Amino acid sequence: MSRAVADALPDHLPGQPPRARPAALQELGAESEFARELLAGLARRPRSLAPKFFYDEVGSALFDRICELPEYYPTRTELALLQRHAQEMADCIGPDAEIIEFGAGSSHKIRLLLDALARPRRFVPIDISADHLQAAAARLRAAYPGLDVQPLAADFTQGLELPPVAAGQSPARRVGFFPGSSVGNFTPEEALVFLRDAARLLSGGNAVPSGSERAPAGLLIGVDLVKDPAVLHAAYNDAAGITAAFNLNMLARANRELGADFQLDRFAHYAFYEPRLQRIEMHLVSRCAQQVRLCGQVFEFAEGEALHTENSHKFTVDGFRSLAGRAGWRPSRVWCDPEGLFSLHWLTL
Repeated sequence: MSRAVADALPDHLPGQPPRARPAALQELGAESEFARELLAGLARRPRSLAPKFFYDEVGSALFDRICELPEYYPTRTELALLQRHAQEMADCIGPDAEIIEFGAGSSHKIRLLLDALARPRRFVPIDISADHLQAAAARLRAAYPGLDVQPLAADFTQGLELPPVAAGQSPARRVGFFPGSSVGNFTPEEALVFLRDAARLLSGGNAVPSGSERAPAGLLIGVDLVKDPAVLHAAYNDAAGITAAFNLNMLARANRELGADFQLDRFAHYAFYEPRLQRIEMHLVSRCAQQVRLCGQVFEFAEGEALHTENSHKFTVDGFRSLAGRAGWRPSRVWCDPEGLFSLHWLTL
């Protein structure tokens, strides 16, 4: 592990001891979702783990740093699109809407929409990292004192129940916001399921009285585009080593939370573009033959063996519009940057 990666990846959370006793951690963590899925992922061949487990407090902070890297084009390109076209997007959304953000993270991008929207009814940011989510929600409440902000700590790929609306309020138009091209982390089949589930969730708040002309639910979604593989390689293999630290934090999290004994310097970050599948793949590759202990079990890694931690699928504009149509959405407006790096799609039901 390089010095840059080691510097980027803290051994423990600030203000907490470096590590509790492994036996206690195993006892507390063995029943957690992270423990169950990590044990299953290490047992299967090839080994893999869902990327949602990147986003503990440390991982969420590292991802915020990734978004500021010069090589990582998606964030600055999407922000530029939002800055340039926020009013057009707000006009599509309309007044008095309820905005639900999937995988909200730090909720930086929603501010550009909130500044352009007319009387947003409320904002429901959803994220798996509860501490990060609550901190972001507190900052939003301070910046938008008139906005009803109701964070929901949850895995949005599972069944969701949104917070109830205030007593006496009529149902508002629900609009989903899913920036960052996180839809690319799903397999094509999973992306189809997510889009269908999002359609059900967002249409659920639109029990419109007979004769009403309230607009149907909508979804504003960021989609990364197929491009020069050299651009993609640089974005996922930054010179500062932040993406490598983000990837390795999956193992560091297992050490912190579950009492595992992963030695991070024995694993290497490996990311590459697979053109046949139009996706970036991220792996953690064992540098040597080794044993890892987790929740009372021992796992053998051969030299060169990989743990697959993420896919990031890239799309063409027409390819994504076709996928959205299969999920029951009606593709509408599309905003792209001049270089064709990134796109934002407005979908309606």
